[in-house]
Amino acid sequence: MQSRTKILLTILLPIQIIGIQLLSLFPEFIEEYYSNGIYVYISRGLRYTFGWLPFSFGDIAYIILIIFLLRYSYLNIIKRKPAWKTIAWDTGATCSILYACFHLLWGMNYYRVPLYKTLHLDDQYTQQELISVTEALIKKANAIHEQLEPNDSLPINSPYTKEDIFDITKKTYEQASIDFPSLKLYPQSIKNSLISLPLTYMGFSGYLNPVTNEAQVNSYILNYRAPTTSCHEQAHQAGYAKENEANFIAAIITIHDKNPYFKYSGLTFALKFCLNDLYKRDEQIAMCLADELRPGIRENYREINAFWESYQNPIEPYFKSTYDRYLKINNQPNGMESYNYMVALLVNYLK
Repeated sequence: MQSRTKILLTILLPIQIIGIQLLSLFPEFIEEYYSNGIYVYISRGLRYTFGWLPFSFGDIAYIILIIFLLRYSYLNIIKRKPAWKTIAWDTGATCSILYACFHLLWGMNYYRVPLYKTLHLDDQYTQQELISVTEALIKKANAIHEQLEPNDSLPINSPYTKEDIFDITKKTYEQASIDFPSLKLYPQSIKNSLISLPLTYMGFSGYLNPVTNEAQVNSYILNYRAPTTSCHEQAHQAGYAKENEANFIAAIITIHDKNPYFKYSGLTFALKFCLNDLYKRDEQIAMCLADELRPGIRENYREINAFWESYQNPIEPYFKSTYDRYLKINNQPNGMESYNYMVALLVNYLK
């Protein structure tokens, strides 16, 4: 890019930031004209363009971008040692382009009307309501576990491959869109991530590429948990950017799915959030309720914990801290803790 263009793009960056912050004050406008308006066509176009590919185009683009940045840093910064102004204009112009693309293609969904309002739910709940919903989830989880595995001590092992799970997820969304039209996705695009190993070391089960609108699932995660992960990433694809809302959607549509393995994944997923929240409020009650679970369910939870513990490393906290700041910047003031807010949605929807 010419120097004048770089300077102009850099100047546009703070203007964009201010503009986005002003627009965020009008969630109803964003809901109507972006999330339910131009985003529907933008995302559909992206999925038509990249969704048919049997591999993740977005992952390849990220890998190429990282290589380009490393090469640029070596050739233009380390080797040539240019003036700081040149580096500043290059960095500013690049950030300006990325910021604009991110928000135009997907990121404005962070500022849409909160889901609890569109569903006419309360955003507060009592401890007794939490206990009641947790007890109901335990009863249903025990029942579906018994249906899938008569031996109460054995964990559930999904018979499906990741590709099978993706196909069932698409059918799950087709069914869910009957009651929730905003979840209607066509075409759909769910893929195994090509960078699954790095994602695992960073502690992530999947992500949505905002530039290609491909829902990426970490191919390393346990198959019994994969249904909620794939449904979570497709919720992002449908325009629900906030993590708490994507978790809620994933839980609800899998809990009500006809497939027993999807139902089990959703019930244990939702139950884990409820038990964790209750544990913070009253440890003794939470432990007593957890004891009511069939041992096989508790074994599934131990499998999940053991999986992530096996990939723990000194760098993971830095990735989590970076992602926490990313969430706070994008209209989720509680950062990583916003994942726990989905309990409010669950309790008020299920009570």
